[in-house]
Amino acid sequence: MLRLGDSVPPERVSRTQAESGAIDESLYSRQLYVLGHEAQRRLAGASVLVIGLTGTGTEIAKDLALAGFHALHVYDPAPLALQHMAANFYACDASLLGTPLHTVVVPHLVELNPYCHVYTEDAASWAELIDPDRIRGFAAVVLVNELSIDRHIELDRVCRSVRVPLTIVQSRGVFGYVLNDFGDAHTVIDDNGEEPRSAHISHISNEEKACVTCLDDQRHDLEEGMYVMFTEVDGMPMFNEPNRMFRVVQITSPYTFVIDADTREAGVYRRGGIVTEVKVPRTVHFHPVELLYRMAASTWDPESATLSDVVDPNWFASLDFMNEERTFALHAMFQALSKFGRLPAPGTEAEVAAFKRMLPADIQEKHDALLNAFVRTVYGELAPMASILGGIAAQEVLKAVTGKFTPIHQIFSFNAMEALPTPLPNELECAPRGTRYDGQIAVFGRALQDTIHDLAYFCVGAGAIAAELLKCWACMGLGLASHGGSIAITDMDTIERSNLNRQFLFRATDIGRSKSLAARDAALRLNPELNVRALEMRVGPDTEHVFSDDFWEPLDGVCTALDNVDARLYIDQRCVYYLKPLLDSGTLGTKGSTQVVVPYLTESYGSSRDPPERSIPMCTLKNFPYRIEHTLQWARDLFEGLFKASIEDTKQYLERGSEYIAELEKQGPGIFSGALENVLENLQTYRPQNFKDCVVWARNKFEELYVNNIRQLLHAFPPDMVDSSGQPFWSGTKRAPTPLRFDPADPLHLEFIVAAANLRAETFGIPLCTDREQVRAIVANVSVPAFQPSSGVKIAASEEEAQASGAAVTANVDQQRIEQLLARLPPPESFASLSLYPLEFEKDDEDRWDMDFVTAASNLRALNYGIPLADKHKSRGIAGRIIPAIATSTALVAGLVCLEIYKLAQIRPILRTNPRALSASSFSAISTSSAVTNGTSVPLVDRVKVLERFRNSYVNLALSLFNFSEPIQAPLQPMSPSGNRTFSLWDRIEVDGNGHDLTLAEFMEHFERELGLHISMMSCGVAILFSGWLAPKKAAERRATPLTELAQAVGKIQLTDKDRFLVFEVMAEDASTGEEVEVPFVRYRFRR
Repeated sequence: MLRLGDSVPPERVSRTQAESGAIDESLYSRQLYVLGHEAQRRLAGASVLVIGLTGTGTEIAKDLALAGFHALHVYDPAPLALQHMAANFYACDASLLGTPLHTVVVPHLVELNPYCHVYTEDAASWAELIDPDRIRGFAAVVLVNELSIDRHIELDRVCRSVRVPLTIVQSRGVFGYVLNDFGDAHTVIDDNGEEPRSAHISHISNEEKACVTCLDDQRHDLEEGMYVMFTEVDGMPMFNEPNRMFRVVQITSPYTFVIDADTREAGVYRRGGIVTEVKVPRTVHFHPVELLYRMAASTWDPESATLSDVVDPNWFASLDFMNEERTFALHAMFQALSKFGRLPAPGTEAEVAAFKRMLPADIQEKHDALLNAFVRTVYGELAPMASILGGIAAQEVLKAVTGKFTPIHQIFSFNAMEALPTPLPNELECAPRGTRYDGQIAVFGRALQDTIHDLAYFCVGAGAIAAELLKCWACMGLGLASHGGSIAITDMDTIERSNLNRQFLFRATDIGRSKSLAARDAALRLNPELNVRALEMRVGPDTEHVFSDDFWEPLDGVCTALDNVDARLYIDQRCVYYLKPLLDSGTLGTKGSTQVVVPYLTESYGSSRDPPERSIPMCTLKNFPYRIEHTLQWARDLFEGLFKASIEDTKQYLERGSEYIAELEKQGPGIFSGALENVLENLQTYRPQNFKDCVVWARNKFEELYVNNIRQLLHAFPPDMVDSSGQPFWSGTKRAPTPLRFDPADPLHLEFIVAAANLRAETFGIPLCTDREQVRAIVANVSVPAFQPSSGVKIAASEEEAQASGAAVTANVDQQRIEQLLARLPPPESFASLSLYPLEFEKDDEDRWDMDFVTAASNLRALNYGIPLADKHKSRGIAGRIIPAIATSTALVAGLVCLEIYKLAQIRPILRTNPRALSASSFSAISTSSAVTNGTSVPLVDRVKVLERFRNSYVNLALSLFNFSEPIQAPLQPMSPSGNRTFSLWDRIEVDGNGHDLTLAEFMEHFERELGLHISMMSCGVAILFSGWLAPKKAAERRATPLTELAQAVGKIQLTDKDRFLVFEVMAEDASTGEEVEVPFVRYRFRR
């Protein structure tokens, strides 16, 4: 088996860093959960060369610097021109026009990562640059936007001769590709980077090819061809042999699979067993680049060739089979571009005819629209395309150096032709203006560029994705102050060191600053023309006075850059209410997704969602853990109980005395007695006066948690116990635990004592002690009381029992016990000098003991149950619920989002004036009315063609998987079983009082007159304003009351001077038939 990264010769690894093994976990924290320590060490010892620093090349260089390479060498002596500035976020200073691009970009790259050394490669010519002696010094080479395919081939030959992986990238207009040649034998150590799949088994058959069955609630998630190992199988010794692997030959169901093992003479399966996937390295063979560029051959003749002569479908990764011919044709067009010798003038039809002659006839005939778009737009380079292709290419370089993940084999072709205007802008419209946006104007024309300047966007969140969005917006010129455009960004968090590895707008000097303020300042440095407003608050019901009608109504769109579903759902609801497009995006390590939500056209974010994450059953957590995730969650809960909840209980008692006791009593005897025991432990039993007392407390906690509680569990369920059916109780996922024996010489035992004692001391304001030898000496002399298992403790044997009793472990709590506890409580006033400090769990602060405690506590419990231990890094990720992140995937999804902004900008007039034109519901045509006028007419729009332009995406850079799909159309709901009228989630009934606050009677009369509907019930918020069952007198009073008064008096709605709308839900009947009718919500305007 090859070691990680053996596909890269060891002579190209810097020994000083690679051998030291030192990794700055506080900086690379989130990336380490993507790559792992060994891969990170490979990066820390490798040097990489990037040739070409247009926008795409700079994006690649930025991502590689953040990733943590030892050295980044760049080369591009081309002078900075205005056309570069539309895509190159570091080419933001017009005073540097004419300066070599590498001179412009390097000072910015240097700031990104103190561990990455950035150099400008010094070469007087192409031949000198690609000299084999120079190239062999690099672990990988990237060639970006080099027009000449002859140079691609020439560089590839050199790279192959010295065994250096090569990645080639082209990004032209809305077209581009990434091409890899990692040599004849590239070793992939880990295809996907996921944790090895594992499941508990319930049976293994005795057959020539054994069938393995997993427990009913555990899917194996295996695939044919994978290798697996077994442990803890009772009855079949062959499966417990160390390092013996078996190949999965057939998947028969989500819970069963067949392996290449003859078990006819292997004994009879009795019980137990865990199957675990084994990652086996594989070798990938790459073709030389010259074989992929068939049109570069001297014998190439376009007149006699066809498309099939140009490409082989096996060259392409993640091929879109619906558009595979477009992919093949584009590959031919990029080769023709090299033969053309220059970039065609933007928007010029005359260039198309000359370009066509270089292509096979069948491409000219079948792909005329694609060819026309390609020739007329490839002159420009776009920031979103640079972000997409740059992120992908940078990830390929990481794969080349580390051997981690599945590389693109060999070409990934990408295009966003659907983002281009229809019709295409002409030569005059694409002519340069002499501005930094000329590269974008060359693709989209002046009119759309002006629209982009005018846009008003709201970015919710100022983290990694937001940084990439702001980068693109700065290059695009979105939201310019001079055009009345704007960008609003909000985030209540501050910058931490772990953010710097992927949130490239931030620097070490920003640590502790507001994310939104720092992001605003950085965006303005990239483009001072932007109009950016930064806020430092959460968007939610409690801030609707800030994010009010006046805030939402001018917006053209909203981008979410959030890391939790609840916040996304709230923003989604606001966007539906205010009829604003929503662009959602998210990443999880190398995975990323985007969703575009268009008013009246698509479903909303909340229309469909992933099933909720399965929680750990209480019974498993408390008594029967079988995975390290279970012990870590238990340890997190233990931290909260010992150092937060217990201390808060005591603090509340000292501050509020009998008032707090009365509150506790109302919460039931279980909670009441538990809180009283916490108070007594902290004020009497183990009140610490010094650090030694904290050590004594920690030692007794060790005995309670890892010895006494385990003995109590085994007393209730002995190891040889059988259930009512005669089956062993300790089987399946139930693992019989073993009590520990405390040993002060055991590093793990001592780590628990040190961490627990220091946290205890911190909560009582006692000076800490980090001297482990001193703690060891103290704890060695602590005696613990003898323990005798009790028969008065009931332990739930299943989740059903736990839910029935309300806890996994319950004791008989009677009033007499509570009275005894109350009698022992010391008076609060006797502790006037005592200060207590409840702790909030902090996963990233290395100066705190939080993670030391959780890791030790979890691992000790894992020892109890025979579960493999986890180091502090892995424990931090699980216990802290850390979301893995890497700069490459955030750049990619941000670029995909910005492509959708181009499309939304093109339908801006519809979205701003009449978005109902996009609706497929029959209700939309009648849902706009006022108290004195009828509904407005709705112009026809080809909504199908509009929908076809937009794209949702799911990508997984680890697997080189790229899936794009049209958004789902907004589902329609019938208004009644017998009618043909429908409405969607976007529909609403707009009622405008025209400056007059309608009474309920006027409102109901308007409904019947304009919509033919009779209101039978009406509510506002959670209050019912009107119903048919109201007493006649009360109904008459409410009918005569203005709606705002009703909403405030009955609905308890608090209205401010800025509020203009109320929202009502109504139940209605068809006025002519009496049939019950479903209708959308009503938005009532009571104030101008």
